[in-house]
Amino acid sequence: MSFKFRGPNASSGMGVADHGKNAFLELKRKKVHRYVIFKIDEMKKEVVVEKTGSPAESFDDFTASLPENDCRYAVYDFDFVTSENCQKSKIFFVHWSPATSRIRAKMLYATSKDAFKRELDGFHYEIQATDPTEVDLEVLKDRAH
Repeated sequence: MSFKFRGPNASSGMGVADHGKNAFLELKRKKVHRYVIFKIDEMKKEVVVEKTGSPAESFDDFTASLPENDCRYAVYDFDFVTSENCQKSKIFFVHWSPATSRIRAKMLYATSKDAFKRELDGFHYEIQATDPTEVDLEVLKDRAH
């Protein structure tokens, strides 16, 4: 599944096509996905949905899907139980930009991030991560409570 950036944007000249939004809405409203990982395809000038995780997949499955040496955008639906014993869900936007990724990739993802986030409205929290310790399950737990 892929979607083209379209329409002008002040920072990067990019907008988001409808079926890219649909993958996010399926996660947000229908709970069809646990997570969605997005990749910018520089050759096609598109953002592609690289992977979706089923509701049964774990946080470890999600983090294992993030590449060691390349940037990604990701959305993760985090379920937890509050101290009052209420089941809750919070949606995290993750800007994955490992220190070992190419400078060009870091710049491309950084300049496109705001337009991307604006089009996919509904995140509760944002995490900017440069290594696995910054996108750890404990980090999500701390932010969600």
